[in-house]
Amino acid sequence: MNFHIITLFPEAFDSYFGNSIIKRAIDDKKIKVSFYNPRDYVKTKSKSVDDKPYGGGPGMVINADPVLKAIAKAKGKKQKVKIIHLSPGGKDFDTKYAQNLEDKFNHVIIICGRYEGIDARVKKIFKGDELSIGDYVLTGGELPAMIIVDSVSRFVPGVLGTKESNEEFRVSNHDAYTRPETLRYKGKNYKVPKVLLGGNHKLIDEWRMGK
Repeated sequence: MNFHIITLFPEAFDSYFGNSIIKRAIDDKKIKVSFYNPRDYVKTKSKSVDDKPYGGGPGMVINADPVLKAIAKAKGKKQKVKIIHLSPGGKDFDTKYAQNLEDKFNHVIIICGRYEGIDARVKKIFKGDELSIGDYVLTGGELPAMIIVDSVSRFVPGVLGTKESNEEFRVSNHDAYTRPETLRYKGKNYKVPKVLLGGNHKLIDEWRMGK
């Protein structure tokens, strides 16, 4: 799986992608992440990529041209490509969408907005899915892009080890326990549920399903 991220701030990804499971997946070549900065496609000395919005209003809007050039570079002549425009007004991103991406596409281009957004003509020229990660607004698309990469990568074979490592493919519960069996904190004992200690996997599965 190849992720191509259009962003003005590629360095924002260093910390998260440089650690833990995602770093190992990149090192093991299970996934690949490439960055395309629209500023690299601007010839002016200032490298400015934004301008005032038509119709007035606060803030600045990212120019279409450098973003179009970055997307074109990322897309090239690749096959099985999905383009994602991150937007607070997009449809909700969920696990089903993530799994579908991994099943059907080899390349995912994620376009991160900033400021008051990107000139809307970009999504008319390079059609794709408009996605949101929740009913709130962030200062940019970098965090949503990280979430999408992380969520989709979980379905790439080998990233999490065995298939059973994915919660979606086994009976699981949001609550998990480990040793010690009894945890004492400020004079009070907190115990692991008895059902998890008995070895009856049928009962344990029922507990995990909330029965």
